[in-house]
Amino acid sequence: MTMQRTACLTDYPYVELRQARGEVVVERPDFSSFFRAEYVPLVRAFFLLTADRAEAEELAQEALARSYERWDRVSTMGSPAGYVYRIGVNLNRHRLRSLAVRARRTVMLRRESVSDAAAELRIELAEAIASLSRGQREAFMLVVWLGLSAEESARILGLAPASARSRVHRARAALRERLEPQEDPSRG
Repeated sequence: MTMQRTACLTDYPYVELRQARGEVVVERPDFSSFFRAEYVPLVRAFFLLTADRAEAEELAQEALARSYERWDRVSTMGSPAGYVYRIGVNLNRHRLRSLAVRARRTVMLRRESVSDAAAELRIELAEAIASLSRGQREAFMLVVWLGLSAEESARILGLAPASARSRVHRARAALRERLEPQEDPSRG
């Protein structure tokens, strides 16, 4: 009489051990049971990597698809789930590297497309804004650049709304005086 003993491994509930005639046989799991057991934990782990559920699901699906292509070899590994996790981590690294390369290329293209005149204008504008008093600069940035109302900027700065409007008005006048081309009085 042959005694059969079945036990589930704690790490891999889809793999069963059977003992028949004194030898231990590891049953190769089918891919569908592997997928059902590992998909949700994969998505959760990849969510920790990406902080984006859609991206995590995409990584999990791609990693599982790649493991399915090699399932005859992957299913015999000691840790098929570990292999799939490694695939997902490598896919994420590749994605991040590609994003970094694209970002660098975009920055380089923008640098090349900016003319010297535009760069000089930007420097001149930064210097003009820096020349404003602190109060004028703060009010100007809040109202003009961030688009807040005079009342909102006054509340942030701890001023009366009329004071905030006055500071913005003075800042605009100072910038206009500094940045607009001066007319030559000798040309009449």
